[in-house]
Amino acid sequence: MFELIRQPWPWYVSGFAIAAIMILLLYFGRSFGFSSNLRTICSMAGAGSKADLFDFDWKGESWNLLFLAGSILGGYIVSLWLSSPGPLQLSEATITDLRKLGIRFDGRMNPDQLFGDHILSSPKTVLLLLVGGILVGFGSRYAGGCTSGHAISGLSNLQLPSLIAVVGFFIGGLAMTHLIFPFLF
Repeated sequence: MFELIRQPWPWYVSGFAIAAIMILLLYFGRSFGFSSNLRTICSMAGAGSKADLFDFDWKGESWNLLFLAGSILGGYIVSLWLSSPGPLQLSEATITDLRKLGIRFDGRMNPDQLFGDHILSSPKTVLLLLVGGILVGFGSRYAGGCTSGHAISGLSNLQLPSLIAVVGFFIGGLAMTHLIFPFLF
C-alpha cells in the first residue's frame, strides 16, 4: 500500500487540486503567484525606503508567504518520505533526445552532469547561472509575474496579458531548448 503513494499522482488529481485552489482564490479575491513573494519579503525587510516597487502594504500580501513555506515544506516531505529509491523511469525516446543534447541520463531527476557540485567550479557555468537568474528576474518583473502566476492564475481569470505572457514563455522555452541550449553544452 505504501508503494502506491510513492508513484506520481495522475494528472487529473493534480489538475483538480489546482482548480480547487484557484476557485478558492477567486472566491476570496486573491491571485496566485510565486514571484510576488520576493517583493513581499523585500518590502518586509524595509526595501520600500529605497525603491518605490517595494513601497506597499505587504501585510495584505503576507498570505502568499504561506504558499512559499508550504512549497518548501512539501518538497522536503516528498524528498524525505515519498520519493522512490529506484531510478527515474524515462522513455527511451527521451533518453535518446537527452543524449543528442550531450546529456548522459544517470537515472536521477537532476543529472549530476548538469546539477552536480562540480559545475560551480566552471566560470562558464557560473556566468550562465548569473545571466539566467538576471533574465528570469527581469522577465518576471517585466511580464508582471512569473510562469506559474500567469499560466495558472492569470489564465483562469481570463486575462489577455497572461495569455500573451504564456505564449511568450513557451516560445522562449522552445527557442532555448532547440536553438540556444545545444550551443551552450
